Amino acid sequence: MGTSLQILDLSLPIGSLDIYIQKVNRIALLSAEEEYTYAQRLQQQGDLEAARALILPHLRYVVRIARTYSGYGLAVGDLIQEGNVGLMKAVKRFDPEMGVRLVSFAVHWIKAEIHEFILRNWRIVKVATTKAQRKLFFNLRSAKKRLGWFSQEEIKEVANDLGVTPREVELMEYRLNAQDEAFDGIPQEDEAFSMTVAPADYLADNRYNPEQTLELNNWSQTSTQRLHDALDALDERSRDILEQRWLADNKATLHDLAAIYNVSAERVRQLEKNALSKLKAHMLVPA
Repeated sequence: MGTSLQILDLSLPIGSLDIYIQKVNRIALLSAEEEYTYAQRLQQQGDLEAARALILPHLRYVVRIARTYSGYGLAVGDLIQEGNVGLMKAVKRFDPEMGVRLVSFAVHWIKAEIHEFILRNWRIVKVATTKAQRKLFFNLRSAKKRLGWFSQEEIKEVANDLGVTPREVELMEYRLNAQDEAFDGIPQEDEAFSMTVAPADYLADNRYNPEQTLELNNWSQTSTQRLHDALDALDERSRDILEQRWLADNKATLHDLAAIYNVSAERVRQLEKNALSKLKAHMLVPA
């Protein structure tokens, strides 16, 4: 067990990924008994040296897994780093009583961290947010039998294999083949002869037009003021009827107001109608 605890300098200067890989491949693997002993020490005593002894021999597996994702255009060194994070999470959660080796348990955590890193960095806009979309993202490339777009038969076959709809396959294929585009476009040396149309040229945002905003605010203020002036012009009883019938949170009925003013419900309805007519006439008078 002593060889697994040897002090190794794994800090890397820039550009020395090959040296790192050579170092981790030279670390001796653990036997099942050694792995069980270290895992128990970590689980029962929180022994960080035991955690280190579990992590170091498994770094080679992270390298192997990370290399399988090199086709996504991201630096392999970054993929390895994220995979190492997954390995450390796996070691923390590993239970030696489960009856499986750590490498089998850690594969899921290593891939999960690498997947998350790829999805965060592959495009500016996320291409996969749901579980089904993530599954499609990482399986669609390997499902391609040739270059170019899928045929309808291939789409149906992939959809059936992955348990998704053909429409989801089509959308993910489009996302994988699309490229990020700068909102303001790419600067051209001679703008006079540039035929490139940037999204800024056709994705206009009219929600915050200053002229419209000012006009709406003025209209709202004017309408509110006119309403208050019109209500003030009514007699007290008519104004109270309108306020209780239209402006109160708990609106009164005709019979409620009839009981208050000791008149019939029909009379209250007439007073309300007359008050509304006066209110409308006052609101329509030009300022």
